[in-house]
Amino acid sequence: MSQKKPPSLNYDLKATKKLFNEYLEKGRDKTEIKLPPDTVKIDDLDRNKTLARLYKLVDDVIEKIYNTGRPSIKLPSRATSNIKWDEENDLLLLGNQLQEKQFHTLTSVTDVTRLMRVLEIVDELLVKDIHATKREIFYSDVNLFVEQKNSDKSIEDVATMLYATRNSTHIVAAPKGTCVGRLRIRDKNDIIDLEGLGSGGWTISPMLDNIEIIESDAEFILVIEKDAALMRLAEARFWRKYPCILITAQGVGNVAVRMFLKRLSRELNLPIFSLVDSDPYGHYIHSVYLRGSKRLSYESPFLATPNIKLLGVLTKDLDAYKIPNEVRIPMNKQDKKRVKDMLNEDFVKKNKKWEEDLKLALKLEIKAEIQAFSAHGFEFLTEKYLPEKLTTGDWI
Repeated sequence: MSQKKPPSLNYDLKATKKLFNEYLEKGRDKTEIKLPPDTVKIDDLDRNKTLARLYKLVDDVIEKIYNTGRPSIKLPSRATSNIKWDEENDLLLLGNQLQEKQFHTLTSVTDVTRLMRVLEIVDELLVKDIHATKREIFYSDVNLFVEQKNSDKSIEDVATMLYATRNSTHIVAAPKGTCVGRLRIRDKNDIIDLEGLGSGGWTISPMLDNIEIIESDAEFILVIEKDAALMRLAEARFWRKYPCILITAQGVGNVAVRMFLKRLSRELNLPIFSLVDSDPYGHYIHSVYLRGSKRLSYESPFLATPNIKLLGVLTKDLDAYKIPNEVRIPMNKQDKKRVKDMLNEDFVKKNKKWEEDLKLALKLEIKAEIQAFSAHGFEFLTEKYLPEKLTTGDWI
C-alpha cells in the first residue's frame, strides 16, 4: 500500500509522530506475558490440540467412573472473588481457585448434563472443522438448555475446563463489529482491502483463525464506541487524511472484536486510542478494551489491549470545546453509581488523569454523547476535535 501524506490543516504530523513514538516506547503491547503464579494460564489452541485436551478430559472422567464410581470435573472458579487485577501487566485475570462439578448429585445433574452436551458439540465442530455461534448452540438443544444464559454458561465452563480460549472450541460470537481504513487482510483465499469497501467497512469475522493480517501503512488505530460516529469518519474518509484503522463494536466489544484488536496491536505495534461517549458507560467500554472484563477474565491475555489510550470524549473536553448545555445530559442514579464503582477500582486509582476526569463527571453530574460535537457543525469531529487531540497528545 502506498504511503499517503495527510494535509497540514489542523494536524502537525511531526509532533504527533513524536508523541506516538514516546507512547510506544512506554507501552508496547507485550507479545509474551508473564502471568503471576496465582493465576490461571489459558492457551489459544489449534483444533488438534483442543481435541487432544478434550479427549484427555473425557478419558479422566471415564477412569474415575471405573475406579470410584463417583466422577467429577475440577475447573477454575469464575466467581468475582477469584478475579484479580495484575498491576504489572495491567490485566484482569482469573485466580487459581478451583470448583468441582460432581456427576452423582441431584443438584448438579442438569448442570453436568449441559456441560457434557456442549463438550459433544465442541467435538463435532472441531472434527468437522466448522464454527457455530452461541445462539446456534442454544438452539441445538433447547429442551436441555431452556434459556440461552444456561448454554452460554456451559460454553464458558467448557473453555475453562480445557484451559483454552473460547475461539479454540470453534464456538464464536455473532458478527458485530466493523473495521475500515488502511489495512489489507486475507480471509482464507480472499484478499480484502479495507480502504476499498466504501462507507460500510468490513464486518469483523468471528472466525479469526481464518484471518491473516497482510499489511498496513496506518500510523494509529481508533476504536469507536458508536456506529454513528464511525459512519461520520467513514464518510469523511478520515483514514486518507490521517493514516489509521477505524474499528467499532457498536457498544462493548464482543470477543471477536477484542481479539481482532489484540492481534492488530501485537502484529502492527501501533498506537491505539478509544473514542467513547463522555459517560460512565463509555469509560467502562474503554476499561474492557484496556484490561479485560471480569466475566471473561480467564481470556484477558488474548482479549485485552493494555496499551490503548482514552482519547475522548473526556469530561473536561465538554468545557474545553464549548459544548452547549442543551446537548449535555444530566446523570441519573445509575450513572452516578457506575462512576463511584469505577472510582473504587484499583486500576482507576493508579491512573490519576482518569480518576480526575471521573471525579469531574461526578461533580458536574453531566454526560454527553460523541454526537454532541455536531452542535458545532457536522465536520467538527473530523476536522477539529480529533486532529487537535491527536496532535497535542491529550489522552489518558
